[in-house]
Amino acid sequence: MSFARWALFCVPLILLLGFLSGRSVPAGDNSLWYQALAKPALTPPGWVFPLAWSALYIMLGLALAMIANARGAGLRGMAIGLFVAQFGLNLAWTPLFFGAHRINLAFITLITMLVLAIATTIVFSRIRPRAAWLMVPYLVWISFAAALTWRIGQLNPDAQALVPSARTSQVIG
Repeated sequence: MSFARWALFCVPLILLLGFLSGRSVPAGDNSLWYQALAKPALTPPGWVFPLAWSALYIMLGLALAMIANARGAGLRGMAIGLFVAQFGLNLAWTPLFFGAHRINLAFITLITMLVLAIATTIVFSRIRPRAAWLMVPYLVWISFAAALTWRIGQLNPDAQALVPSARTSQVIG
């Protein structure tokens, strides 16, 4: 399969999975719990998050497509495995943070995701350096997200009790 075909598969897949995760529970400005939280001064306005994540998911999809297209690369399987592992944690973060209101667990998830994303980027760099460069904005963003999550946890020690946990999906409706 050519790079274009891989990109036409990977980019929409990553966007779709990210969208489904984001809509699995009320998130951002749609979350009464999140609205009730004390947030750090550096918290971006709510409209920034869907734009940033859309751009990041496109870059992730393109990076993954480059690696998937690297037929014969010895580290290709490891690179894809690392990508899937860190992306799985990415998808789990929204339900943990916004749905279950588990700020500490969401923070640990982000740190683990960051470590795996760094490992992914390093392995990507050995296969296709451009794929690694496409990962850099994602690394910066999830580092920022980890700092925000940590600070929100500090500012809201009783966060889990503010509003009942979300149990309903926002995907349909």
